[in-house]
Amino acid sequence: MPNGTFGAQVSVASGHGSASTDRVMRFVPEFATPAAASQYALDEGVLWVERQTSKPIVF
Repeated sequence: MPNGTFGAQVSVASGHGSASTDRVMRFVPEFATPAAASQYALDEGVLWVERQTSKPIVF
């Protein structure tokens, strides 16, 4: 970001060929480090997938 902070965004893709979709989410909070921005994006992406599928994701 211009002020030296970092933004977070995540892309969740699914499907194949012409049936593929891609959901891109950009988030408002700004973060002091790239790692903090990445973790926030990952957490939000996982929550979105869990809500869509009603299944918890385990790493």
